[in-house]
Amino acid sequence: MPKIKRALVSVSDKTGVAEFAKALSDMGIEIISTGGTAKSLSAARVKVTGISEVTGFPEMMEGRVKTLHPAVHGALLADRSKPDHMRQIAEQGIEPIDLVCVNLYPFAKTIARPGVTLEEAIENIDIGGPSMVRSSAKNFASVTIVVDPADYVIVLKEIRENGETTYETRARLATKAFTHTAEYDTMISGYLRSKFSFSR
Repeated sequence: MPKIKRALVSVSDKTGVAEFAKALSDMGIEIISTGGTAKSLSAARVKVTGISEVTGFPEMMEGRVKTLHPAVHGALLADRSKPDHMRQIAEQGIEPIDLVCVNLYPFAKTIARPGVTLEEAIENIDIGGPSMVRSSAKNFASVTIVVDPADYVIVLKEIRENGETTYETRARLATKAFTHTAEYDTMISGYLRSKFSFSR
């Protein structure tokens, strides 16, 4: 696997993320970020490339659309071992993204609030986040996906030592990532069933 050069960081749970991103940046890794995360990292003096600079489009519809773009998913899904994949993204001016740090909108906390409305709950259903998590996890042979702040330490340790993460770590993190999105969708499904009394 090539050395990690670009990382996309977009999190709702910002625990430790400024320190994580700064450590990556200090190792010469470009940090791409979105919305509130980009503001938080900039405030912590981490150099950030805004997602709109990557996609060429503004963040739209109150943040509903920002990362759903070929410049993001092409960068995540390209199999680095296949010259044709690399040729295709190069022809489109897409640079690979090697590490993704994403966790999802706090749906559980939202629906736990007294008096929360259906509309508020729906606005806290993450779409772009799970898409990036799944793209990255599918391509774990080439991409490191981090969904849990508890994994920041091991990821930084391996990058410092080798310039990349190990295959075993990427496989473990990908498995954890698919569990994360599966649990998230199950929670949303359960909430909607309770609201509309669906039996199945």
